[in-house]
Amino acid sequence: MEEQQKAEPEKQPLMNDFDSKEDSLLSKKLLAVVLLVAVLGVGTGYFLSKKGSVPGLNNLKGNVNPLNASKGKVVGSDDTKTFKDIAEGDLKTGGVEGEGQFHLERPGGKSQNVYLTSSIVDLSQYAGKKVKVWGQTQKAQYAGWLMDVGRLEVL
Repeated sequence: MEEQQKAEPEKQPLMNDFDSKEDSLLSKKLLAVVLLVAVLGVGTGYFLSKKGSVPGLNNLKGNVNPLNASKGKVVGSDDTKTFKDIAEGDLKTGGVEGEGQFHLERPGGKSQNVYLTSSIVDLSQYAGKKVKVWGQTQKAQYAGWLMDVGRLEVL
């Protein structure tokens, strides 16, 4: 008889019970934290966008319709400390060897061209016009002068 009792394995349940009270409490806390972070992030973004806290962009003037791009119209940033380099000429499309999407044609030939990009002003609206630009000179391999434009005035 002893052999029969030893030969029978112990019966284990097919499914284990887990203490779900701890897991549900943890997941509720995690969900609450994620929701709080999301609400605070959206609220902070909204507040900062209304405040205009990005230096140099808080005085940003809106772009205009090219048909309304009258003489003396100024668009872009008033931050002349960041955008301290100035050039003027006829704004044309096209860069040189992938540097700049636009360029200013100035007296003296191609060697005097200023190649332009802009993260603030939509330069395509002013192609074909005589303009004055304020910008920040960038390092270039092919362009004699490559500038990131922050402000533009139609002349």
